[in-house]
Amino acid sequence: MYYPYIVNFDTRQLPHDQVQLIVVGSGIAGLYTAYCASRKGYRVLLLTKHTMVDSNTDKAQGGIAAVLGDNDSPELHYQDTLLAGAGLCDRDAVCILVNEGPRRVRELIELGARFDRVNGRLALTREGAHSRRRILHAHGDATGAEIQRALTQVVKSDRNVTVLENHTAVDLLVRENTCYGVLVMNNQSRELVAFYGAAVVLATGGLGQIYKHSTNPSVATGDGIALAYRAGAEVMDMEFIQFHPTVLSLPGAPPFLISEAVRGEGAYLRNRYGDRFMPRYHSLGELAPRDVVVRAILSEMASTASEKVFLDLSHLPPDLVRERFPNISRTCAGYGLDITRDPIPVAPAAHYMMGGIKTNYFGQTSIGRLYACGETACLGVHGANRLASNSLLDGLVFGYRIVQCCQKELAENNRERPEFVFDRLQSPDSTIDYQQIRRELQTLMGQYAGPVRTESGLQKALSHLHQMDYVGRYAVADEQAAEVMNMLLVGQLVAQAALLRTESRGGHYRQDYPQSQDVWCKHIILRRC
Repeated sequence: MYYPYIVNFDTRQLPHDQVQLIVVGSGIAGLYTAYCASRKGYRVLLLTKHTMVDSNTDKAQGGIAAVLGDNDSPELHYQDTLLAGAGLCDRDAVCILVNEGPRRVRELIELGARFDRVNGRLALTREGAHSRRRILHAHGDATGAEIQRALTQVVKSDRNVTVLENHTAVDLLVRENTCYGVLVMNNQSRELVAFYGAAVVLATGGLGQIYKHSTNPSVATGDGIALAYRAGAEVMDMEFIQFHPTVLSLPGAPPFLISEAVRGEGAYLRNRYGDRFMPRYHSLGELAPRDVVVRAILSEMASTASEKVFLDLSHLPPDLVRERFPNISRTCAGYGLDITRDPIPVAPAAHYMMGGIKTNYFGQTSIGRLYACGETACLGVHGANRLASNSLLDGLVFGYRIVQCCQKELAENNRERPEFVFDRLQSPDSTIDYQQIRRELQTLMGQYAGPVRTESGLQKALSHLHQMDYVGRYAVADEQAAEVMNMLLVGQLVAQAALLRTESRGGHYRQDYPQSQDVWCKHIILRRC
C-alpha cells in the first residue's frame, strides 16, 4: 500500500549532523522531554514543523489533572481514570500516571508555570467524570498557553537544546528494526537534511486535522504515527478518537473549544427548545464522560432537527463566569455573544487521539532507540476514552520516563552512522491537488468515521481512501504534500481499526454494534507488512 519513505534520497549526498537526542514536536511532551534530557547534560535537537507554540498544548483550555488537594488521593484519580477508560486502561500505566503526576506538576510550577490561586492556594476545579476538584488551571481558561509559555522559555534559553523551527520530519532512518535518526525537510528551502541521534523521541501530537471539524491546530496531521508506521512500528487503539462535546458552532466561525471546565462550574446543556437533556442520559448529567455527552448531543440534534445544542451559563454568577473564563468570554463576545446571559451554540468536534504508536511504560516503541510520548503515543493509559485533563499530565509523566530509560544510549553516543538510499518513487507530480485531497479526506472521515460509525460506512471510507493511494507513488516536494500523505495513512488506520472492532466502547461507537462486549476487552495492534 505504502512505501517506507515518501521522498527519494541518498544520505551520502545530503547535509547531515549528529546529536545525542532528537525530539520531534514542541508541545508539552516534546518540550518537557527536551528539558529533562538537557538537565542531565545531554545535547538535544528539537524539531518543530512550524513555530514552537504551534501545538495542541497551546490550545488546551481546561487544565491539568493532579492530586494536590486535601480531600483527594491517587487512588481516587486512578478509579476515575479507569471508569472513563471503559475497560481498556492499562492499570499499571494509570497507576504510574496518578502517582508520579503530582511530582511532575510541582516541577512545572518550579519552572515558572503560573497556575491560578485563591488566597495563596492552588485553585482546583472539577471536570467531567472526576470525583474531586483536582484540575489546575491558568488565567482562567488558558492553561495550555501558560504551560507552553513556561516550557518554551526554559527550552529556548537552554544551551544544550538546539531548536529548529519550520522543519518537517519526513521519515525515520531505520535499519534492522533500529532507528538511527530522522530525515528532515527545511520548509522554506525544501532541502533535505539527515539528523542522526543516539535516540529519537516522537512527540508530534494528534491527528485531529483528518476531520473537518476539530479543535486541533492545523499542524495536527498525525505525522508521528505515520512516520512510525511506515518505519515498521506497531500502532494501537487507532479506533479510539475522542470528540469534544462542546465546540463553538456558529456560521463563519472557526471551531473553538468551549472547555470542559465550563460544565465543571455548573453550566447546563439545552436543546433548541431550551430543555436541559443530560440528566435523561446519565446520572452525572453534564459531568458524564465525554463519549456519553457527545452521543447525547447527537441524539438531541437528530430528534430536534438541529445542527447544534446550547451551553447555558445564565444561572451562574456573571462575575464568576467572566473571571473563570476570560478567553471564552472574549472570543464569544467577538461574535456578539455575552456568555453570562446568551446560550453558546455548540456541537461535537474531533479533539483527542487515545490511540497511537504503541509504547511500554518508558516510551519505548517496537523499534529500537525510537521512543514516543504525549498524544502521538499509546500505552493504554487513557483506555477507550480519556479522562478530562489527563492529557497534559500524560506528556509530563512519560516524557520524564523516556529520559530515565534512554540514558545509557545517550551516554554512549558513539554508534555507527549507516547510509540510507531510496529511489523507488516517481518525481513529484505538480498536477496533484493536495489541498483538495485534504478536504475530501476530512469530509470522508467526518461522514463515515466520526462519532457514529457503521460497517457499510467504514467500508465506504476505506474504499475511497484506497482510491487515493495513487499519490503514494510520487515523492512529496513540500510540507503540504507530506502532511496529506500522513493524513491519508492515519485515516486508513483509523477506519481499519474501527471496522475490526465490532462493538461500541468509549470513543468508538458502532451504530450496528451498540453494546460493549467482554470479548472485545483487548487492543487492536496494527503493523506495516
